[in-house]
Amino acid sequence: MYSGAAAGPPRRDFISVTLGPEEAVGVGGYNNSKAWRRRSYWRKWKQLSRLQRSVILFLFAFLAACGVISYTSMGEAWKSITNKSLDDQRTEQEILGLKLANPAVLPAPQKADANHGDYLELSLQKPPKPPHVRGPSNLQIKAPRRDTRLKTRPDTMRAVEELVEADKVEKTEKSVISWRGAVIEPDQSTEPPSSKITEPEKPSSVELEDQKEPMPINERQLAVIEAFRHAWKGYKDFAWGHDELKPLSKSYSEWFGLGLTLIDALDTMWILGLKEEFEEARKWVANDLVFNKNVDVNLFESTIRILGGLLSTYHLSGDSLFLEKAKDIGNRLMPAFKTPSKIPYSDVNIGRGTAHPPRWTSDSTVAEVTSIQLEFRELSRLTGDEKFQKAVDEVMKHVHTLSGKNDGLVPMFINTNSGQFTHLGVYTLGARADSYYEYLLKQWIQGGKKENELLEDYMRAIEGVKKHLLHRSEPKKLTFVGELAHGHFSAKMDHLVCFLPGTLALGAHNGLAADHMKLAETLTETCYQMYAQVETGLSPEIVHFNLHAQKGHKDVEIKPADRHNLLRPETVESLFYMYRFTGDKKYQDWGWEILQNFNRYTRVPTGGYTSINNVQNPSNPEPRDKMESFFLGETLKYMFLLFSDDIDLINLDKYVFNTEAHPLPIWVPA
Repeated sequence: MYSGAAAGPPRRDFISVTLGPEEAVGVGGYNNSKAWRRRSYWRKWKQLSRLQRSVILFLFAFLAACGVISYTSMGEAWKSITNKSLDDQRTEQEILGLKLANPAVLPAPQKADANHGDYLELSLQKPPKPPHVRGPSNLQIKAPRRDTRLKTRPDTMRAVEELVEADKVEKTEKSVISWRGAVIEPDQSTEPPSSKITEPEKPSSVELEDQKEPMPINERQLAVIEAFRHAWKGYKDFAWGHDELKPLSKSYSEWFGLGLTLIDALDTMWILGLKEEFEEARKWVANDLVFNKNVDVNLFESTIRILGGLLSTYHLSGDSLFLEKAKDIGNRLMPAFKTPSKIPYSDVNIGRGTAHPPRWTSDSTVAEVTSIQLEFRELSRLTGDEKFQKAVDEVMKHVHTLSGKNDGLVPMFINTNSGQFTHLGVYTLGARADSYYEYLLKQWIQGGKKENELLEDYMRAIEGVKKHLLHRSEPKKLTFVGELAHGHFSAKMDHLVCFLPGTLALGAHNGLAADHMKLAETLTETCYQMYAQVETGLSPEIVHFNLHAQKGHKDVEIKPADRHNLLRPETVESLFYMYRFTGDKKYQDWGWEILQNFNRYTRVPTGGYTSINNVQNPSNPEPRDKMESFFLGETLKYMFLLFSDDIDLINLDKYVFNTEAHPLPIWVPA
C-alpha cells in the first residue's frame, strides 16, 4: 500500500501518487473488487474466438434445459419426501417423546397401582370378538392399555380408574419403548441355518408407521393381573431372591439358589404391564444374581427357566443387562456337553465348571437333552459365538439317526456314554419325553422352516401318536393320548401331555396337515374335561381313562397317588393357541373357569398360591405349601394372553415360545 503525498524535488526514476479507492479503479489499479473482476472476465471473454464462445454458450443453454426438465420431473417427488419426513418426525415425537439409541422390542410396562386388595369376584363378562387375521402382521407389540370402558362391580371399577389415572400421569413423563399359516414351499433348502455368525444380533426396531394402538385390557385380564400381583406379594414378602415360595409357612425353598421364580416371572411382568414390580426384579438381577456359585444345577431346568427367561426379557425390554446375564449362565452350562457321545450330562456345577450324570445312572432323559435347543441357538445368534448352537445341533442330528424309535416315537432315556437309547419299548408323550416332540416343531419354526430333518421327525412322530397312542374313552368318547409299554397300551395320560393340542395347532397354523388342527380340537376338549369332571374343577397330575362304559363312571378315573395339582400350565397353554387360531370363545370361557378354581382352592390369603394334594376334595384340597415358579412364568402368562383379543400381543408369526413360555424371535418371519 502507498501512503502520503509527493515531497521534495521531483525524481526521474519514479512518481509517488496517492489515490482513493474509486480513483484507483478509474486508472486501472487492482483492489479485488467485484467491478474489477467483472471487467477482467469480460476482457478474457472477448479474447476468445467466436467458435469458442458459441460452444460455451451452447453448453450453458443445454445445461439450463436439463435443469428445467429435471426440476419438473423431480419436484413432486421431493415435495412428497419432504412432507413424509416432516410427518415422520411429528409421529416420532408424539410416539417416542425422545429418540432412543437402541429401541427395545416391546413397550415399557405401564405403571399400575400398588394395592388392589384381595381377589375380586369378577362377573363373567365376554370381551368383544376379535378380528382374527391370519398370516404375519406388524411386528409391533405394545403394552396393554388400561381403559375404563368396562362394566364391572364398584371395587373393580375403582381399580380400573386408578390404573387409568396412573397411565395418564405416566404418559407425560416417559417415553414408550418400542417391541414379536403358511404353505410349506416345495423348493425349500434342506440345509439348516448356518451356525457361522458374524456379528451379534440386536432386538428389532419397529417402523413407526407399523405401530398400532394397543387394545384395552379387559375384565378377565385384570383378574389375571390381580392374581399375579397377589402371588408376587407372597414371593416378595417371604421368599425374595429365593427359588420358590412356601406360602403357608411364609418361607421359601431352594433348588439352585438362583431366584428361579423371579427370573421366570420377568417377561410375564413385562407383558402384563407391571412396571413397578419389573423394576424391582431388575435391580435384584443387576445387584444380586451371581452365577459363580459352587452349586449343581439341572441343565434342562436352568436352560428353560433361567437362560430362556433372560433371553426373552432381553428381547422384550431391549435391556442389555439380561443378555449379559444370559451369556454368563450359557457359558457356565457348556461343560455339560463334554461327554463321550456329545449327549449332555443332566447336571452342571456352574461354579466349578464340571458336569456329571445323576448319581444313580449314566442316562439322561430324552426330553431334557432335546429341549434346550431353542435357547442355546438363540444365544449363538445374539452373541455371534457358534459354540452354543453347534453343541445342541449335534444332539438333534445324533438323535435323528438313532435306532429304537417306534414310528417316530422315542424312548424316555438316552445314555451319555454310548449315545444310545435305553429302556427300549416304552413310549409316552408325558414326563421325560414330552418336550422332545414340542421342540422338533418349534426349532423348525424358529429357524425359518428350513431344517427339514426336524420337520420329518415331527411329522413321523405325530403319525406314530395317531397309530399307537390315540384311543377314545367312555362314555363321552373323548380322544386321549395313552402310553405304550412293550406292546401293551395303557390308558394313562399325564397332564403334561396337554401341551400337545397347542403344538398341533401351531403346526397347522404354519402350513402342516389340516387334520392336525382337528386332532388339536378334540384333544383340547379332553384336557378341559380333565378339569371339568373333577370335584374341584382342577385337573390331577395324571388321569386314567375308562375304555369301557360302566354305569356311574365318568371318562376320567383318578388314583390316590395321582390326584395332586401343581398349578401346571399345559392346558391353559393349549387354550391360548386354540383361541388365537380359531377365535372360538369357548376356549376363553374354559380358561376363565380354571382361573376361578385356582382362586377358590389354591389361593393363600397372605400372598401366593399353593399346589394341592387332593383335587377330589373341595372342602379340604390338602395344600402342599409350594408355589412352583412356572405358575408365574407360564400359567398366568398364558391366562393373560388367552383373554387378550390382540393377536399382536406376542405375535405367533414372529415369536415362538420355549417350553417354559418364554417367547423367542423367529429368525426368518413367515
